[in-house]
Amino acid sequence: MGRHSAHSDPDGPQDPANGAGPAIRRLAAISLHTSPLAQPGSGDAGGMNVYIDQTARRLAARGVEVEIFTRATSSDQPPIVEMAPGVLVRHIVAGPFEGLDKEDLPGQLCSFAAGVMRAEARQAVGHYDLVHSHYWLSGQVGYLAKDRWGVPLVHSAHTLAKVKNAAMAEGDDPEPRGRVIGEDQVVAEADRLIANTAAERRDLIDLYDAQPGRIDVVPPGVDTVLFSPGDRAAARRAVGLDPDEKVIVFAGRIQPLKGPDVAVRAVHRLADRFPEHRWRLIIVGGASGTGRRPGHRLHELVDLLGTRDTIDFRPPVSAAELAILYRAGDVVAVPSYNESFGLVAIEAQASGTPVVAAAVGGLTVAVDDGVSGLLVDGHDADLWADALARIALDPSARDRLSTGARQQALRFSWEATVDGLLAAYRAARSRALPARIVERFDAERLMRVAGR
Repeated sequence: MGRHSAHSDPDGPQDPANGAGPAIRRLAAISLHTSPLAQPGSGDAGGMNVYIDQTARRLAARGVEVEIFTRATSSDQPPIVEMAPGVLVRHIVAGPFEGLDKEDLPGQLCSFAAGVMRAEARQAVGHYDLVHSHYWLSGQVGYLAKDRWGVPLVHSAHTLAKVKNAAMAEGDDPEPRGRVIGEDQVVAEADRLIANTAAERRDLIDLYDAQPGRIDVVPPGVDTVLFSPGDRAAARRAVGLDPDEKVIVFAGRIQPLKGPDVAVRAVHRLADRFPEHRWRLIIVGGASGTGRRPGHRLHELVDLLGTRDTIDFRPPVSAAELAILYRAGDVVAVPSYNESFGLVAIEAQASGTPVVAAAVGGLTVAVDDGVSGLLVDGHDADLWADALARIALDPSARDRLSTGARQQALRFSWEATVDGLLAAYRAARSRALPARIVERFDAERLMRVAGR
């Protein structure tokens, strides 16, 4: 039997900042395999880290205390870090601190879950109003917490194994059967599911038999103040680029799923077709995972094509530095084989830079084809070279798309994302409250009987 909320009113207090319905006072967010404190663009840190960071800060500003549980990856990490006012990151020791790939983490689920349960057990009964799990590994812990604490579970998949396996890059490994089973379990157990787009909602229904009434479509947002248009010449000076170069930017982890090789091959074609121009592809990001396994041999491809002078590898950078790199580019390339949304595309467009993206998943929502950038069907290098050239070699087209890019990005905001999340949280609590009331009544009756 789960533990019960200590609220005297089973419906909870009403809070205008939270909107109508049961207020959310304290949220347990679970992000087992990657921390919002990690640098996006390397290891397993990416858009999900940005999502959790940005939504947690804004939830806290709305009066919701957020505690994020993540696996400790270093003995130097303190048990608790205040990420922002009202936001705590709890590092749970589960397995060795370093050297574990994401594929190894299912073996640490029991240890991590035990750490989460111990942390909650030190608090007063009813400490958390709700659990929000991110990615399927966290969902496995989330539905245990749901049952143990007697609170609803909201789950964000961020990526889905069945979708990834249907659109794999050459040389990539399929997602394991264990993940597919784990996702099926979490979808069945969650009170509410958060989908980034209507397409992801359809995938959850068609591929995972999710109940349509339990899915909320809540697009991610973008910081339109940090990522904003600026002087391209000044941006190029700041990052050491020649003002006359044709600059294409790729930002993300170096892994087959993200398709950096597509960008490399496309720029190689452009250099052959238009030798009168100086071409440069900036690849900003690090290798995916821990680096223990053979990675995406992008440097070998660059050497094979003889494009070493054209390709500019740069390490992951802060969001402020990334915004400057976006502004410095003529165009940003997002050739992923699958994206549940595509934060890079939105950030680039918010910076006033057009995007050429693969016509897959959430990128078809993030990019308005012909207005804020171009969508490419497939990953053929010649098609990608054509699309990149249409923008980089035509200043009037770039200027028009740049204006459309900023307008497209302004459709998305983290505040709107938090509005959607709070609505989903309230719906989850409203659905769970009747069962909790009955459960509490039964528990109190059993206690009276035991006390006779």
